[in-house]
Amino acid sequence: MAQKKITLTKDQADAFGRELDAIKEREMADLGEEDAEYIRRMIKTQRALEVGGRALLFLPPAWLLGTGMLGIAKIMDNMEIGHNVMHGQYDWMRDPTISGRDFEWDTACPADQWRHSHNYMHHTHTNIVGMDRDIGYGILRMSEDQKWKPYFLGNPAWAFLLMVLFQYGVALHEMETERIASGEISLRDKRDTLKEIWKKTRRQSLKDYVAFPLLAGPFAPFVFTGNLTANLMRNVWSYMIIFCGHFPDGTQEFTIEETKDETRGQWYFRQVLGSANLTGGDLFHVLSGNLSHQIEHHLFPDMPARRYPKIAPEVQEICERYGIPYNKGPLLKQFGTVVRKIVRLAVPDSWPLRRKATAPAELELVAA
Repeated sequence: MAQKKITLTKDQADAFGRELDAIKEREMADLGEEDAEYIRRMIKTQRALEVGGRALLFLPPAWLLGTGMLGIAKIMDNMEIGHNVMHGQYDWMRDPTISGRDFEWDTACPADQWRHSHNYMHHTHTNIVGMDRDIGYGILRMSEDQKWKPYFLGNPAWAFLLMVLFQYGVALHEMETERIASGEISLRDKRDTLKEIWKKTRRQSLKDYVAFPLLAGPFAPFVFTGNLTANLMRNVWSYMIIFCGHFPDGTQEFTIEETKDETRGQWYFRQVLGSANLTGGDLFHVLSGNLSHQIEHHLFPDMPARRYPKIAPEVQEICERYGIPYNKGPLLKQFGTVVRKIVRLAVPDSWPLRRKATAPAELELVAA
């Protein structure tokens, strides 16, 4: 069944934007020692988990505990620290060790490339088919507006591979593989990009799979498999959180024409419709880098993420007053709908069962 069409007049969109701007101005004006202490505490915790976890990998009886600690440390480094720091959320502290422009993280993707493909391309063009490369990462079909081709029959298999190898999928993001495949650009055009990816990937691989195992001597296999498992933990967790924030039932993709000349209020409108939140406790939110509040993150990407839980009820109330859906749900429920979408979009649009299963939602972005 099609959903009810949602429209905003220009005046409504402007008013919606002003209310959200007011939240941002209030919170950013309130930044101070509590925020600084929070990120310092997260960094200390992450480092303690990493050092302790790596040490325990040298003791085979403690392998499971060490692997778990290292996996959590890698998750924190990527989600709560790296992702948020690189958004410039803590640049106001003037601390060079957590500068959004200079921070490097523990993953295969070079930070400078991430700052362009994610901070700029994705957050500016959120869920716009043909502009936001996060829609399918150049690998998957995740939108009705992506033309079907036989390659997408492998959608479930490609999605599984992307999940377990997620750090490498993210690393290749800036390669724009879909443009290479279409002939728009050549691999030679991306030579410098590929060189940087190889440099970072080689460094990460040598660290986790050569240097630390060699230090362990006879226990090298335990350290090698511990690092491999910890990276897998981080990859699967990051994939689930990110995909559940962008692709569960109820989230929308948009065309370039729909978003042409959009106002600030309409941009906010698109961010809400293109994002989804995850419900859970405090620890869950920390381990997700507060990307469990994906709606708030897309509205205010440079606001310290620790503030998202505080403002989320206010943002939801504003959305409800304007009749805008505020999409949220538990992780497993949201992920189930993501998996269903991946499978559904693998088959041709002309299939009868495919048409019946995917009646389009009538959500209008352009203010009426």
